[in-house]
Amino acid sequence: MESIVYYFPAMGVVALLFVVWRSSWVTKQPIGTDKMARIADHITKGAMAFLKAEYKVLGIFVVALAAILAFKGYIEEASHPLIALSFVVGAFCSAFAGFLGMKVATKANVRTTNAARTSLGKALEVAFTGGSVMGLGVVGLGILGLSLLFILYTKMFGIDFDSIGKVLNVLAGFSLGASSIALFARVGGGIYTKAADVGADLVGKVEAGIPEDHPLNPATIADNVGDNVGDVAGMGADLFESYVGSIVGTMVLGAAFVVVPEFSENFNGLGAVLLPMALAAAGILVSIIGTFFVKVKDGGSSQKALNT
Repeated sequence: MESIVYYFPAMGVVALLFVVWRSSWVTKQPIGTDKMARIADHITKGAMAFLKAEYKVLGIFVVALAAILAFKGYIEEASHPLIALSFVVGAFCSAFAGFLGMKVATKANVRTTNAARTSLGKALEVAFTGGSVMGLGVVGLGILGLSLLFILYTKMFGIDFDSIGKVLNVLAGFSLGASSIALFARVGGGIYTKAADVGADLVGKVEAGIPEDHPLNPATIADNVGDNVGDVAGMGADLFESYVGSIVGTMVLGAAFVVVPEFSENFNGLGAVLLPMALAAAGILVSIIGTFFVKVKDGGSSQKALNT
């Protein structure tokens, strides 16, 4: 138990190092013409402005709810004020996962477009790399935050049968923090992108008689900004919430096996509690390896490459 738990945050760090490496690779790809670069810059600035405004409001919400959770943890014997720490860390990781995904998406979008002008294989490589940055960022932050908090709480409260329930109760605040950010990021970004989409439709087709995505339609930029903040940043926070929620949920179920004699022989009886994090950590390594198998030649099938 003492040694295996340290492999979990190590795999989270590996995932984040992969994110930095692949994000740097995407940035180095040619961006295309001056017009493409200018349009992409407008979309990037718009998306960043939206996230900045959204996260300012969410920051107030997180601090207020953390204070309530700390008080609740103080008055309940089965909990602890540190549940507020779990909540804040979970909220931060969820928001950061969405930010990471949107940051690389705004870079990868225009570079994928430019690559598609010459090669299908190159376009898929840029697009898939951008997506893998978001995916590995989500799981890396998730397993890193969960495992570090688990190590901290087990050292504070102990790892026996009586204390594991309290550890998992406090750790559940991490999932709650992730869920709270995902709710607002997904809904807020979704409302924005739909409003921008409808606005582009009305201005273009009804008033000007041009398509919604016509270069002369100013709402096209807002529509693309909405796609990034809703479908990318919002989805990143949403996926993060689902990921950590499923891990914490299965850890809680695993705690029921602590008293089973067959489990008491290894890992202080916590084998079933540690299993979800162990599978997630192993999945990170396998996923990184899998990203190198997604390739397609010109004239080939991109769907087949993804299936492989």
